[in-house]
Parts: sequence; C-alpha cells; structure tokens
Amino acid sequence: MTLIRFGYSEDQPTLEDIQRRASIEWPDYREAILQHPESIQLPPRLLDEQRVRVSELVGAPVGFSVLLSPTAGVAELDGLFVDPAHWHQGIGAALMRDAASLARAENALAIEVTANPRAEGFYVKFGFTHLWQTKAQFGPASRMRYELAGHRQ
Repeated sequence: MTLIRFGYSEDQPTLEDIQRRASIEWPDYREAILQHPESIQLPPRLLDEQRVRVSELVGAPVGFSVLLSPTAGVAELDGLFVDPAHWHQGIGAALMRDAASLARAENALAIEVTANPRAEGFYVKFGFTHLWQTKAQFGPASRMRYELAGHRQ
C-alpha cells in the first residue's frame, strides 16, 4: 500500500536520485542531464517548508511531488516524479490527487505545471488543459492548468 507523507531533509538524496532516474529514462533529455548532473536539485528549503510530498512503498520512497504555495489563487506543481520501476502503478495519480487536496486546503483555485512532452499525457488524463507552449531547461514544454473548482478526483 502506498503511503504519502511530507518529505524529510534526510530524503533529499533519495528523491534527487528518483528524479534523475525518471528524467533519464527517456532519451530526450538523457545526455543533457548526464552532462549537467547539477540540474537535478531539490532545494532543502522546500523540504523544510513542507512543500514536498513523498510516496512510499514498504517504507521506501518511490515518488514525490513539489507543490508551491498559491499565488493569486494558483498553486505551482514544481515537480512530480516516480521511480521508473514503479511507473503505471497509480503512484503519480495518487501524488496528483494529494497535491490537489493540499492546494484546495490552501484556497487555490487551480494548479499549473510546466510539463515536458513525455509527461503531457499524464496531466491531460488527470484533467489539465494546455495554456501555451514554452521552453523548459532542456527543451520544449507545455504550460498546463488544472481547475480545482468542480474537480474531485
């Protein structure tokens, strides 16, 4: 059974490793990330501020999300990563439902995310809509929005 909890400072290396493995699973960004390992960083302040949620299976982290405080009614999903060995098991969806619940508790009206092309399908399935095309650190991305009003995933 999956447990979702706030991240601890001692989780940082494990979570960065999950992000790295998930990010290099597809060839699109693999070379750039391997050439720039410093690009994978989970700022300790996000753990200290309880902005990181960790999904555990049998006591071990298998995924995490980062939800920033709402600004003008919109919370930013700053990251959602699941270890590739645990893809397609509902962990990402559970983290997304958890993020939506947290955003609602902070009176957010919507969640926005900058999604790489490989992740767009996941967000569309959850109910996100495209806002515009943009560029992320290593390539093209879509700015997407999830309206919290009326959605009870």
